[in-house]
Amino acid sequence: MSLLQKFKKLLHWSDRKVPEINLDTQLYQELKPFRLPLILTVLMIMLGALGYIIIDNFSLSDAIYQAGITFTTVGFGEIAPISETGRIFTLTLIILGFGVFSFSVGILIEVLNKGDFIRIFKERQMLYKIARLKNHFVICYQNDYTIELAEQFRENHIPFVVVAPDSNLDKIAQKYRYPYFIQEEPHTEVALLKSGLSSAKGLITLSENLADNIAQIATTRLFEKELGLKKPYFIMSQANNKNDATKLKKLGADSVVSATKLMAQRISAMSVRPDMENMLENILYRRDIPIDMEEVQIPETSWLRYKKIREAHIREMTNVSIVGIEEKNGRFTPMPKGDTLITSDSKLLLIGTGEGIRNAKNIIKKNYKPVELKYV
Repeated sequence: MSLLQKFKKLLHWSDRKVPEINLDTQLYQELKPFRLPLILTVLMIMLGALGYIIIDNFSLSDAIYQAGITFTTVGFGEIAPISETGRIFTLTLIILGFGVFSFSVGILIEVLNKGDFIRIFKERQMLYKIARLKNHFVICYQNDYTIELAEQFRENHIPFVVVAPDSNLDKIAQKYRYPYFIQEEPHTEVALLKSGLSSAKGLITLSENLADNIAQIATTRLFEKELGLKKPYFIMSQANNKNDATKLKKLGADSVVSATKLMAQRISAMSVRPDMENMLENILYRRDIPIDMEEVQIPETSWLRYKKIREAHIREMTNVSIVGIEEKNGRFTPMPKGDTLITSDSKLLLIGTGEGIRNAKNIIKKNYKPVELKYV
């Protein structure tokens, strides 16, 4: 490691993030048609300068300048007396220059009308922006679910990238304010690389086609194995029925939601308790409300293993309440009593302020009894 690298590491400086897929080659391919006009322009300047040197004994600098203003037809006139032969040569140079200029403009218009150059250039800029993201979510496929989810993520300042094969994705992104988007088939390796999945927190696949979601989950898990990540991606999907949800979970989805089931649960809750219609939504999903809820898993090295809830004193230390506990076998106990045992790999459902939950998570992850217990 060089001295400069050590200095950067000491100051926590990092080099500019670059995309995992480089579009420079494609960009250069689109610029290939401009090679001939550029070569012709250089040749015309060289031949023009050589002609003025031979015909009228111009110096090298004067010859290049005269050839340049003549070739570009700017009309500055003669910088030195030119003979009759020189004027015929000048007229020829002007005509040839006009031809090269017209040819170049035609190529420029053709490249711009084709649209690939602008598209690749914009995508290249987008990839550099995505490369700077960290712990973001990759949302696959564009539909009504994507629109609503993107709005919720924006309100809660959660970074995300939308990946969909829609040909008009740029217009959709502009309409619904997607900050980052990639037009690709989401289950392809190219899409995973372009979306910066290697530094993402998780992936959400929202296709209404079960086969698409299956392919996306399988591809993502394979990509995860290739990277050798210590912490697996959180993968969420949507299913139309219970059987599909079971299949997706078996294939590797961490969570599967059903729009039909969620709607039925919401309607049922509203029917039974109309006065509670928006209370949970306001508490959990609005960022301006300080109350939050989160599930925390007990690590194998946590000091809380095999202790009772009352012995943890989580509420006294962080002002956070344990409103549920899920055991390793999947059994969930709501509002557990103080003598409930906290076992290894169990999960605690915490409710409190965002800051309180962060403090509680730090305390739970400790390998030893926290110092704060002395004052409880």
